[in-house]
Amino acid sequence: MRVTVLGASGFIGRRLVAALRARGDVVVELSLRDPEAAAAASAGSDAVVNLAGAPISVRWTPAIKEALKTSRVDLPRRYLAALAGVAERPKAYVSASAVGYYGTSRSATFVETSPPGDDFLAGVCVAWEAEADTAATLGMRVAKLRTGLVLGSDGGALAMLFPVFRLGLGGPVGDGGQWYSWIHADDAVGIILHAIDGVEGILNAVAPKPVTNRDFSRALGRVVHRPAFLPTPAFATGLMLGEGAIIVNEGQRVLPQRTLATGYVFRHPDLAEALSSLLA
Repeated sequence: MRVTVLGASGFIGRRLVAALRARGDVVVELSLRDPEAAAAASAGSDAVVNLAGAPISVRWTPAIKEALKTSRVDLPRRYLAALAGVAERPKAYVSASAVGYYGTSRSATFVETSPPGDDFLAGVCVAWEAEADTAATLGMRVAKLRTGLVLGSDGGALAMLFPVFRLGLGGPVGDGGQWYSWIHADDAVGIILHAIDGVEGILNAVAPKPVTNRDFSRALGRVVHRPAFLPTPAFATGLMLGEGAIIVNEGQRVLPQRTLATGYVFRHPDLAEALSSLLA
C-alpha cells in the first residue's frame, strides 16, 4: 500500500511512518505548508492521513487561536480542493481530530455519537471534521479520529511531566477531579492503521479506561517511585496556557465505544501498564 502522511514529522506522524514502513507500506511524507503541492504529490497513493496542525499545548493568544484554525481548517480545505483536480486520487482520507470536539465536563461521559461542545476548541474540531467530510464528495472513504492525551516517552505531555515527577515535584492540577482521556502512542498509531485498512467514520482514539487527573498523577508517581502530592493550582495553568487551560483544568471522560465495536484491540488499555512500558 502507498500512504501519504501529512504532518509526518510530528510526534504521532514519526511513529506512524515507522509503523507503515515496518509492515512494508510505501510512505510519502509531506506537510501542509503548501497544500496545492501536497495534493499533487499525493497522486497515486491508496490513502492519505492528515495529522498536520499547529500545537495545542501552548498559551492561546489570538494569533495562536488563528493558527489552530488555519492549520486544521483552511489548509485542509485548500488541500482537498486541489486534490479534486488530481487524476489518481487516493481512495481513503484519514483525518485527525480531537476529543476537544465534545467540550469539557466533570460529569458527562462521551462516545462517538455524542454532540459537540460549544467552546473554542469544539468549534475548531467541528469545522476540522467538516472539511474532512468533503473528501467523501471526491469518492474517498473518510475516517475521523478524535484523539485524547497521547502518552509517549519521546514527546507529548509525558516529555514535560516525567522530569517534574522524577524530582518528586509532581501532583494533581487543582482538585484533581477532572477526567483525562488518555491513549498510549502505540495505540494512537494502531487506530490510525485500523482506519487506513478499511474502517470509516468516527473513532475515539482513547484508551477504554479514562482516569481522573488525581489518579493519573498517582500512577505516574508510582512508576517513577516518587511521591505525587504537590498540587498545581488551577490558576497557574491559566497563567501558562490562557484560555487553553480549560483542557487541563476541566477535561472530559471519553470512551472508545465505536472503536472497540469495529474490532480494534488495545495493546495498552491500563494506565499503570502503559506508563511502565513507556518508562522501560
